[in-house]
Amino acid sequence: MPAANDMRPAPTAGSTNLLALDAASAERFALGLGWPRYRTTQILRWLYQQRGRDLDQMTNLSKAERADLAAVAHVGRSQDSRILRSEDGTRKFLIRLDDGLAVESVLIPEGRRLTLCLSTQVGCTLDCDFCLTGKMGLKRNLKAHEIVDQVLTVLDRLDRDEHLTSLVLMGMGEPLANLDAVSDAIARLTNEDWGLGIPGRRITLSTAGLASRLPDVAALGVNLAISLNAATNAQRDRLMPAVNRLHPLDALLAACRAYPLPPRRRLTFEYVLLAGVNDADQDAKRLAKLLRGLRCKVNLIPFNEFPGSPYRRPDDATVLRFQAHLKQAGVDTFVRKSKGRDVLGACGQLGGERGQAPVVLTPVGVGC
Repeated sequence: MPAANDMRPAPTAGSTNLLALDAASAERFALGLGWPRYRTTQILRWLYQQRGRDLDQMTNLSKAERADLAAVAHVGRSQDSRILRSEDGTRKFLIRLDDGLAVESVLIPEGRRLTLCLSTQVGCTLDCDFCLTGKMGLKRNLKAHEIVDQVLTVLDRLDRDEHLTSLVLMGMGEPLANLDAVSDAIARLTNEDWGLGIPGRRITLSTAGLASRLPDVAALGVNLAISLNAATNAQRDRLMPAVNRLHPLDALLAACRAYPLPPRRRLTFEYVLLAGVNDADQDAKRLAKLLRGLRCKVNLIPFNEFPGSPYRRPDDATVLRFQAHLKQAGVDTFVRKSKGRDVLGACGQLGGERGQAPVVLTPVGVGC
């Protein structure tokens, strides 16, 4: 495959971006060219399974058909991407969009597993006080093909012996604030006939807690994670004012209890631990009470510091004591290992690199 930053001629004005087409519009496009319906599947398989960039490589079309296609269409893959490599093996991808904005994706190694963290917006519509992405504000929603292109770009840059094992929509942005594009992107990622064929059980969508939209996630067939971060409304009002004003804890937990979980799956609750703010023993006890009776697990995320933030990471003993309280209450609880902090690629740090040298933070050794 060509490198992701290869330069190609700009598409002609009015040219159709094939990657922007969903299955239905791709079929209309093919039929509009006077082609048989099966050409739709050929085009889509070439885009997603072959990760094609150059129409001349689409050899299941005749040379004349390729010329006809090139006259009216192009492949809207990103042409400009850069990788920042962390000392722990994490890779942060900075991908330039057509309008000059950039989106960030993070490839996280864990033993033999490779997890790709995807963004759904440039910036974020929410104002969570501990998140660097939220400081950007919302630049715009990503389109479905821009979400999928993050996966295609990373796949192009993997080594031969590397394979993606899971996707998490936990990067820049609130996925449920861009639900139509996210749903379309997941349909392309999971489609087994012409898409990437990634099973829904290997995809996790994380939300800050837009309770009214949780039923829409169930229809997507993916795992659901809720960024909770507080055990009282007073705490959540301080840390996550916008979302908690719309969906306070009682409404959010009611929506979680009503969520139609498939067999053998459970909800994930993410809890960012902030020193002296939400990491006390009493906070852990309140959290255990909130989650009582839910089929769930908790991922504790010791805060990943960034320049200018008033918050600090708790010490290891506090983190482990918080975990112990939840476990004693019967809640499966894990401490999320922070990765990519030296390239601002860890949870809550995306959006912090804008061409300058990344700030190196002192590692703290809390592991799963």
